[in-house]
Amino acid sequence: MAGVLRGAHAQGRVLLAQRPEGKHLAGLWEFPGGKLEPGESPQHALARELHEELGIHIDPADGAPLIRVPWRYGERGLLLDAWQFTRWQGTPVSLEGQVLQWMRPSDITPNLLAPADRPILQALRLPSIYVITPADVTPDQAELWYTRISAAMEQGAGLIQLRFPLWTAGQVRDLAVRLQPQAMRCGVSLLLNEDIDGARELGAGIGVHLKSSQLVLLDERPLPWTQLVGCSCHGADALRQAGHISADFATLSPVVPTRSHPDVPALGWSAFQLLAEAAALPVYALGGTTPEQVGLARECAGQGVAGIGAFW
Repeated sequence: MAGVLRGAHAQGRVLLAQRPEGKHLAGLWEFPGGKLEPGESPQHALARELHEELGIHIDPADGAPLIRVPWRYGERGLLLDAWQFTRWQGTPVSLEGQVLQWMRPSDITPNLLAPADRPILQALRLPSIYVITPADVTPDQAELWYTRISAAMEQGAGLIQLRFPLWTAGQVRDLAVRLQPQAMRCGVSLLLNEDIDGARELGAGIGVHLKSSQLVLLDERPLPWTQLVGCSCHGADALRQAGHISADFATLSPVVPTRSHPDVPALGWSAFQLLAEAAALPVYALGGTTPEQVGLARECAGQGVAGIGAFW
């Protein structure tokens, strides 16, 4: 169990605890929490653990599910069930000798966290909507789409994939360079479709979204933690591989039937939920989804929704 404390009085920061000397993964940081006892709900377990560990009182009813992370440390498996709390009584203090620190999610370096806690950080950082550009945009529409993407960033879009299959890689990179200063100012991540080398060249604020055919060929994360890595997945094997390379998130599709691929069987929301719950990273529902289905995706263990047509 992991409790993410993030309230208004915390000024957007979250509380981390450092694993003490003599323990597994000593020196790495983690979200406070503990183990689920028989007969406890996750919220009640965290209320008990956070009181014992930090001396605070939380109402179990105030907990909101964030992400469930199945993880293995060698032969030992665990399910790290993370819940977010924005209200509590008392000031957190260290009652078990661990070092505590409040930090903004954007300032936390993922490789300083225990590996199982890194997907929790990414779930905190990522927005609930992932916007993808249409595939039929031609190069002569570059100025139009520069304006549209710029407006989307100003209106709050936080994660945008620049997917222009009719363009050359150089044309997409040129557009990304033009958008990069605004993206960094607005806190937006722009992702190039499949262009790992382009993302490496452009650096800060520019990530990559991997095709499923690329994903299976990788053995490690292709970019540093400062640049997002997303993956296209269509089943459990691809989601496992995405977790293996420490990707930041995945899209899982198609969730519902789509006009663009009417002959491809849809997963349905029940199957999406089963797959998302078993994944060790945040998962967006893609394929026939709309922005209005964010709540449904969250109820089905997703990070949110991703899409093209209904999102512009």
